[in-house]
Amino acid sequence: MSDTSRTQPSLVASDVDGTLLDERERVTERTRRAVSTMVREGTPFVLSTGRPPRWISPVVEQLGFAPMCVCANGAVIYDSGTDRILDTHTLSIETLNALAELAYRVLPGCGLAAERVGASAHDAATPQFVSSPGYEHAWLNPDNTEVSQSEVLDIPAVKLLIRLAGASSGDMAAALAPLIGDAADLTYSTDNGLIELSAPGVTKASGLLVVAERLQVTAAGIAAFGDMPNDVPMLRMAGLGVAMGNAHHAALAAADEVTTTNADDGVARVLERWW
Repeated sequence: MSDTSRTQPSLVASDVDGTLLDERERVTERTRRAVSTMVREGTPFVLSTGRPPRWISPVVEQLGFAPMCVCANGAVIYDSGTDRILDTHTLSIETLNALAELAYRVLPGCGLAAERVGASAHDAATPQFVSSPGYEHAWLNPDNTEVSQSEVLDIPAVKLLIRLAGASSGDMAAALAPLIGDAADLTYSTDNGLIELSAPGVTKASGLLVVAERLQVTAAGIAAFGDMPNDVPMLRMAGLGVAMGNAHHAALAAADEVTTTNADDGVARVLERWW
């Protein structure tokens, strides 16, 4: 545990799934109360998630206030209070096509999907989540629009998803990462055969630093919570990186300390030291 763990942070950031939410995808009353008390006393709270902006509103409703959000693993900065996209980093059409060619060669049978954003969370100008024919969603309640393979890749995207049902996300990442090099940032947030690609250097850490700069907070003043490999850059960057008791081994190794699980109010237990 680092010395920073004894210092009240100036900003707190939390992953959503497997971290802030319990196993029923709920913000428990204890966690809601801990976060609300902290915010009421003047410390900003940021959601830092792989989720796109359109999946943020259920979390906001449970929290009872609208925080700044780092979405799509750092590719999107979203103000949930005004429902505005403030900043984006996209994969170019050329890069998307090169990544797709690699994916189909290295991971036969995989499907592709692309996340896009507009001016707000539910901007209907173009479909925000498009997938190739036969793409099998890794999550419940899919909201993808099936299009042709070429149409998945013909507009810049904040995130390219590669899905191979029945595979290990870790094995997929290990096979593809050496070939991608610095063309994209590769990570995953579930072990269920899904890997996620963002523009080079775009991670939750880079996105959170953009928000922190807006709030005039240094990395040393940040406490961050997470549970999966997509949280690792953020946990390493923050002055205090806290992994959940249910975390992936990569997140556990990157953290300064480990709290209890998301089912046991792990975030609240740390926040209650100071608020």
